[in-house]
Amino acid sequence: MVKTDIIIIGAGPVGLFTVFEAGLLKLRCHIVDALPQPGGQLAEIYPKKPIYDIPGYPTVGAKELVDNLMEQIEPFKPGFTLGERAEKLDKQEDGSFTITTSEGTQINAPVVAIAAGLGSFEPRKPPIENIEAFEHKGVEYMVKEPEHFRDKRVVISGGGDSALDWAIHLSDMVKELTLVHRRKGFRGAPDSVEKVEQLAAAGKINLVTEAQVIGLEGNGKLKEVVIHHKTEGDYTKETDFFVPLFGLTPKMGPLQDWGLDIDPKDGIKVDTFDYSTNIPGVFAIGDINTYPGKLKLILCGFHEATLMCQSAFKIVHPEQKVSFKYTTVNGVNGF
Repeated sequence: MVKTDIIIIGAGPVGLFTVFEAGLLKLRCHIVDALPQPGGQLAEIYPKKPIYDIPGYPTVGAKELVDNLMEQIEPFKPGFTLGERAEKLDKQEDGSFTITTSEGTQINAPVVAIAAGLGSFEPRKPPIENIEAFEHKGVEYMVKEPEHFRDKRVVISGGGDSALDWAIHLSDMVKELTLVHRRKGFRGAPDSVEKVEQLAAAGKINLVTEAQVIGLEGNGKLKEVVIHHKTEGDYTKETDFFVPLFGLTPKMGPLQDWGLDIDPKDGIKVDTFDYSTNIPGVFAIGDINTYPGKLKLILCGFHEATLMCQSAFKIVHPEQKVSFKYTTVNGVNGF
């Protein structure tokens, strides 16, 4: 069994930054994540997307942010259990907690910090009867590696920021790109909508509105999509990839069975003093939690992690007083 001071569930940016703040207090951390690599949503879903609201960075790529966080926490040598989902939470007689993963790995600590983002994710799939048959055979629900689509024919479906952003990004590298949306108007950022319209006018994007993909055809691999247009009726279009970007549905998974006070719509309820849950010793930080005025931003999660670690120290070392120090004075090695 692995023993540590804080078990962090979730290796996204908030979970990673928690290692840094805990390390400044000389607390050891072990991170558990169902994904096979650190980074959470940023690594799995949006590795190439720019992020604009990290202080000190006018813009930073999602993967770059994850890489920087990994470099920042390297001096504190956290443990990792990746590719395994946290399944069970058991409180021990000494007051500590044992997490058991989907693979049977057990980690014990007096403090648990749930930094699981929005939970595990499932793509919102369009209601196309045979879509599962073409998954990873031409149907992709996210763009992990843009180079995978280079010089191919791609049909993207959706009207939000993700569909617009990827249509813009891929338009310069694919053989042909078609963006299908069921309405005339889009839900995304106005500047993205304007850029898509400009690319469509320049012939870089085939923009098809008031339409939706209703069928897929091919023999073991996707060859065509069937598009239903409001006025033109049904027609087929040859393509190598169909990418429906209708968002992701978050799932709490096993966390629902841990006895936590959960709002089914918004997440785990916490006390904003230190983001503690209704279970003493268990905290929830980042997008997984909810409280009045909650904003689901990475920088808010960083703040929550910082305050949480102060209370975690008192649990791990009840006989000691927290001595707050500035990193600008002591540096990282001075802690």
